Amino acid sequence: NGPYWLSYRELMKELIPYVKEHGFTHIELMPLNEHPFDGSWGYQASGYFSCTSRYGQCKDLMEFINECHRQHIGVILDMVPVHFVKDSHGLRYFDGEALYEYPNVNDAHSEWGTMNFDLWKEEVRSFLMSSASFWCDLYHIDGIRIDAVSNIIYWGGNKNRGTNEGALAFIRRQNYYLSKKYPEVMLIAEDSSDYPKVTKSTLELGLGFDYKWDLGWMNDTLKYYGRDPIYRKYHHNELTFSMAYFYSEHFILPLSHDEVVHGKHTIVDKMWGSYDQKFAQAKNLYLYQFTHPGKKLNFMGNEIGMFREWDEAREMDWFLLGYSRHAAFARYFQDISRIYSHHRALSRYDYDHQYFRWIDADNGDQSVYSYYREDEQNIMVVVLNMTPASYEHFRIGVPQAGSYSELINTEKDIYEGCNMCNFKPVATETLPAHHFEQSLDIRVAPFAGILLICKKAAKKKAAKKAEKAGAEKPEKKAAAVDEPAKTTVKKKKSTVRKKTE
Repeated sequence: NGPYWLSYRELMKELIPYVKEHGFTHIELMPLNEHPFDGSWGYQASGYFSCTSRYGQCKDLMEFINECHRQHIGVILDMVPVHFVKDSHGLRYFDGEALYEYPNVNDAHSEWGTMNFDLWKEEVRSFLMSSASFWCDLYHIDGIRIDAVSNIIYWGGNKNRGTNEGALAFIRRQNYYLSKKYPEVMLIAEDSSDYPKVTKSTLELGLGFDYKWDLGWMNDTLKYYGRDPIYRKYHHNELTFSMAYFYSEHFILPLSHDEVVHGKHTIVDKMWGSYDQKFAQAKNLYLYQFTHPGKKLNFMGNEIGMFREWDEAREMDWFLLGYSRHAAFARYFQDISRIYSHHRALSRYDYDHQYFRWIDADNGDQSVYSYYREDEQNIMVVVLNMTPASYEHFRIGVPQAGSYSELINTEKDIYEGCNMCNFKPVATETLPAHHFEQSLDIRVAPFAGILLICKKAAKKKAAKKAEKAGAEKPEKKAAAVDEPAKTTVKKKKSTVRKKTE
């Protein structure tokens, strides 16, 4: 009789096991405020103190979140304290005059056809802070992601108009209040601007967020992977630039819903080349994302290699898993998630520059990138080949002598690759390379992504431990993010799957 949404209680049975199976630590839900238009995905809200009735009652949502917590899955909720629907049954001209919106018509109307909140008014600030508190108090959410932060920072999101000091005062006050009252709740900014100190505390004159989406990383990365490999050497810095500014904020690496709609193509379809080459490069991309410093976010459908853009009126193309290429890709995604979750070197020190180092960031001629991550126990070496060229003997420098084992290779046969792998542990040779005394001779397949691991020498571990004894301070919100330290977010619209009877 047509499509219908799964209820909150149905999602408990369908979504939670799926998320757990795929190794995600959190679910990020698009706004659940009541909203009149399905096509707004919840970002044009009308009810700020009510969860949408589309999927059930309030108590059903509470039970869904409780079950997530029982399964050690956190829940992050999108919120939009920037604008609201202009429908007459909403807040627009609530008492016949501009009450919640700006009195100036040019400031009152947003680029989305909605009304901008007047964030200079104390009453509006109180209303929005109370709404955020409502969701934390009643639903016990673990994180809040604020949408369109650049439209809070600048008038109309336009840097040329200058900063909106009243709106900045609001966001600082709200974040300070939420951090004090709910210290375990992550505060995340979706901010496309280069405004400084977004993730610095308000006491340090920052905006008080814990994390910020790295939209620069996302744009550069997807642009690079869409290029013909012949020309990638001329754009080599597109994959290295992110590390030049990375430690200025606490970044999340997002491949979100915004990148798979409105004619932009899906992630796998953005890749250059033929059908097979697209999958090879998509696997390479996800190894790059999962080994790059920063927490990770992926939108639903990314993990099965969907080619159809997301549509809120339709379920995911689950039938694709009946095709070997998609099934192999889904298996790869699960495996890289498990590796990320198991090896703390890939997550524990995301925001400490001492634990990431480029091996070779300048090999533009071959378009091969190499770097390593580390912690007290392991060194994890990453090699990314961005062309269809292969190498039987490829030498890279490494920081420690020893035996390096291949944890994952995107071209392994179980992932529908060519199986040109390093099947046995590779021993270092005393041949200097890339400013290291030791180096490895490895096989590199076309478009291959390779992750190698080497246990640290005992004396190095002891030295590191002694050096850090008593000196390490836990990150803010450690209980929410770093216990376990890894954070991968499965971004889901609340209509995660729909069924047709």
